[in-house]
Amino acid sequence: MPTIERSLVLLKPDAVDRGLIGEIIHRFERTGLKIAGLKMVWPTKEHASKHYTEDLAVRRGQHVRDLMIEMLMSGPIVAITLEGVEAVEQVRKMIGSTEPKAALPGTIRGDFSHVSFKHADSKNIGIYNLVHASGSSEEAVIEVAVWFTPEELHDHKAGYTKHTIAY
Repeated sequence: MPTIERSLVLLKPDAVDRGLIGEIIHRFERTGLKIAGLKMVWPTKEHASKHYTEDLAVRRGQHVRDLMIEMLMSGPIVAITLEGVEAVEQVRKMIGSTEPKAALPGTIRGDFSHVSFKHADSKNIGIYNLVHASGSSEEAVIEVAVWFTPEELHDHKAGYTKHTIAY
């Protein structure tokens, strides 16, 4: 099983609107994760629906899926493909709990967001929690392909030395 993997990260409209793009990317780069792809897009309904698949409707209900699609379409997002040692797990640890009010300090959501599921439900909106990150290696492969063509992904050295991570 390979230890070097890729993970998709989406900086959602709330992260973009609040000017947190650089801060969030900086956190990933400081850990040694490499950016393999990066772009800003304003998702269409079709594109957002490819991301939030019918599987989400099965797990959380169609209403939740519809709210998440609407949230993703509400402004520009930054799509990032990160690469590194067990990148999916590393990224998930860094972003914190899906519900921002439960995210620990030191995580992206814990440091920059505070909304709750209860609040989002009371407003009948999707949860604005700054970032999306792939939940598994298998999910990452599918999600990266939704947001990036093979030509948009790059294999490069990212400032590593023989004293850091050997790729």
